[in-house]
Amino acid sequence: MNEEISLPLLIVVAIILICQSIFLFMDARKHGHNYWFWGIIALIQAPMPTIVYLIFVRKIWQNKDHLE
Repeated sequence: MNEEISLPLLIVVAIILICQSIFLFMDARKHGHNYWFWGIIALIQAPMPTIVYLIFVRKIWQNKDHLE
């Protein structure tokens, strides 16, 4: 089968990947993580890099009282 992907769909996907990449790059840089790695990985697929970054690197679900 020869299925073509429409141009508007490609543009939407490209915008999502670029926005995700910029977010992860800037956030990882601000928090002292390996920002080039996260920026490049975010260009490959969505939304798994963001989910992995937020849960395992930033540990956003961790209790704040537990850290002190």
